[in-house]
Amino acid sequence: MTLFKDVAHEYVHIVSVRQLADRAIRIALAQRTVTCIILPNDVQEQAMVQPEHRHGFIFTGLGYSDPRVVPQEKDLRSAAGVLNEGKRVAILVGAGALRASEEVLEIAELLGAGVAKALLGKAVLPDDLPFVTGSIGPLGTRPSWGMMMQCDTLLMIGSRFPYSEFLPKEGRARGVQVDIDGRMLSMRYPMEVNLVGDSRETIRALIPFLNRKSDRRWREGIEKSVREWWKVLEALARVRANPINPRQVIWELSSRLPDNCIIACDTGSVTTWFARYIQIRRGMMASVSGNLATMGSGIPYAIAAKFAFPDRPVFALVGDGAMQMNGNNELITIAKYWKKWRNPQLVILVLNNHDLNLVTWEQRVFAGDAPFEASQEIPDFPYARYAESIGLAGIRVDSPDEVGPAWDRALSADRPVVVEAVTDPRVPPLPPHITFDQAKAFAMSMLKGDADAVGVIDQSFKELKETLFPGRTQ
Repeated sequence: MTLFKDVAHEYVHIVSVRQLADRAIRIALAQRTVTCIILPNDVQEQAMVQPEHRHGFIFTGLGYSDPRVVPQEKDLRSAAGVLNEGKRVAILVGAGALRASEEVLEIAELLGAGVAKALLGKAVLPDDLPFVTGSIGPLGTRPSWGMMMQCDTLLMIGSRFPYSEFLPKEGRARGVQVDIDGRMLSMRYPMEVNLVGDSRETIRALIPFLNRKSDRRWREGIEKSVREWWKVLEALARVRANPINPRQVIWELSSRLPDNCIIACDTGSVTTWFARYIQIRRGMMASVSGNLATMGSGIPYAIAAKFAFPDRPVFALVGDGAMQMNGNNELITIAKYWKKWRNPQLVILVLNNHDLNLVTWEQRVFAGDAPFEASQEIPDFPYARYAESIGLAGIRVDSPDEVGPAWDRALSADRPVVVEAVTDPRVPPLPPHITFDQAKAFAMSMLKGDADAVGVIDQSFKELKETLFPGRTQ
């Protein structure tokens, strides 16, 4: 039972009566959480008996409908006052705003605001909107960082984004937050107005009290920053690496993604490339393991997506660490079921760099230590050949010139396919803003006997040049 508490803490019981199933389902819906029922073997073997109408027996019923949760008008007016007075409004959206895309668009237009997206909110707005700054945080973008550091007003919608250092400094900006769970309000930033309510309904109710900002210089500055950032990302994706730059792999995929596809990303350095390089379009869905940052979630998410939406193309972006943790086993599950899916298109990308890469870079940048090879090195494994051995398609790529054609082949496959890209672990998945302490720690790690020190420094220097002079240093 203890095993489940971390993810199903709202409701974990060893059950002996059937009525608990009704309660568990209702709690899962009402609390937007995971519930767990544990059935002992002797209970499983018992015949179902209707409860008697006497003391000690419980009767439950079926059914649940979402309530309409909207703040009081006085609170909406207070929030509108803060937002109307702001000259430089920044919006941060999370998973709680996924059903409020149109409302977020409208309020961003009224306020002349830019919109940053927490990782679980990546699909709230498409990335081709000029004022969408992309992801935020350690895996975020420079425009998101700049917007948060320069704004005078912050509107947070449906997000529990945990990294306060990527939000405005306390006292620099006034704040309004919208969340369905009152417990999460003002937990990351001291907000002036806290609105308990459903994101879509609350923003709809708030909009009539807002004034359209006529001065668009703040928005124009954000849009310029976004345009420049996409040029930097493309230039970084074209930097040569040994053998393949992982940025290039995701960059080449992004423009080829089918409309209406679903993307599941695992946890690791691949999450950084997903966060920055995948350009979400309208109708797409995307998810990762959120606050828990659990490795091994990518392919199970993708399988669940195929069962829930068998007509839609699904993509899983996974590192070699997660593949060896459970991904290879989950390929067997895919081999068992894929012929039952109306659309068999399921593409699994494996970034094969023989390294638990995100932790390796965290050791360098945050701890100032050289990577501990005994824990970081991953043995080689033939992922593409393994896929072929169980009836799936497999494509192995170890040259940058093969990346685009490999994606074209994968997208035309008649069955689920594993694309194994052999990538360079020395490409740095660094935050958009490096602090002095992080730079110092990185330098110290190079002096402590990092076996890849020469290659890491060379790759970092090449990427620094492209960041400063995108497209002009090749």
